[in-house]
Amino acid sequence: MTHRLTRDEARLIAVRAQRLDADRPSDVVGIAEELGAIKIDPTATIAPAEHTILWSRIGADYDRAQLSKAVESDRLLFEFDGAFRPASLLPLMLPGMRRWPSHPKSVAWLEANMRFRSDVLARLRGEGPLLASQIPDTAEVPRGSDGWYGPNQVVHMLDFLQRQGEVAIVGRRGRHRLWDLAERVHPKDMPEYEYEEAERMLNERRLQALGIARQNSPWSPVGDAGEPAVVEGLRQKWRVDPEAVAALESDEGGRVAFLSPYDGMLFDRPRLRDLFEFEYVLEQFKPKPQRRYGFFAHPILMGDRFVGMLDAEVDREREALVVAAVHEFSPFDPEEDEMVRAEIADLAEWLGVDVAEW
Repeated sequence: MTHRLTRDEARLIAVRAQRLDADRPSDVVGIAEELGAIKIDPTATIAPAEHTILWSRIGADYDRAQLSKAVESDRLLFEFDGAFRPASLLPLMLPGMRRWPSHPKSVAWLEANMRFRSDVLARLRGEGPLLASQIPDTAEVPRGSDGWYGPNQVVHMLDFLQRQGEVAIVGRRGRHRLWDLAERVHPKDMPEYEYEEAERMLNERRLQALGIARQNSPWSPVGDAGEPAVVEGLRQKWRVDPEAVAALESDEGGRVAFLSPYDGMLFDRPRLRDLFEFEYVLEQFKPKPQRRYGFFAHPILMGDRFVGMLDAEVDREREALVVAAVHEFSPFDPEEDEMVRAEIADLAEWLGVDVAEW
């Protein structure tokens, strides 16, 4: 069956799948199960991405301690590739991790550093958990700098071993990752899946988190999950979660949400353009004269439309949320202006600061 959707219906499916409608969730682990990944980033003009992402769903009731408890105490979430993910995804990811890497350069670097690999694993087995800085760098062949990592090769090796399922992040000291052997961190007695079955199930989970995705998108790979769909006015082929289509008849309303620039809702830029007519550009790495909305401006979602950008920053010395600008794509009517101001006030309350006049 091919579903025929209007652009409005497709947007509503996407917003609800990301838990950005009026029906706010309350459970951190439940949100991670639905979203699949909660991006980690330390840029904290307002708050680090992982906390802003959860606040934008839960609201003022979100307590940051909920996240650390779920990761470090309850082990219901785990950190992988710069995001917190639900433990239920790990058995589906492991078959692919055991096949990694496939890129010739990565294979060659590992083969040239087998002794280094053994050294890192032995150090963790004997002394872990450890920070990367506590493990000697015995690499025989270094990887070239990519601008993100320093010369220490231990960080590269730990990332490689994590992708292979050999080591895992057990927690953090400040913003620094604490590493240990995966066998001591991952849950015991996990179900085993063949690679093809695991990939099919991962695609289904990705589509549930998105609601709707282009069939052959490299940004949102969902394979043949769900059912085919066409969206009015768009030529691309789409896949849609049939349960999300069935839920279109429910009448939950929309709301205002400020999204971290690293929110998963924003990741697939072509989908944003096609469904929401929103050309999003992160200006963090642009020279200041080239910025239009601000260093780390947060997109403003109102219902199923992106209506503006919030350029704001917490001033800890003044204990205030300083709003440099609310950029309106089209002028807000009085009700829309009131809704945005109310959300700014709620954000400040959650942060424990006042709103500076603006």
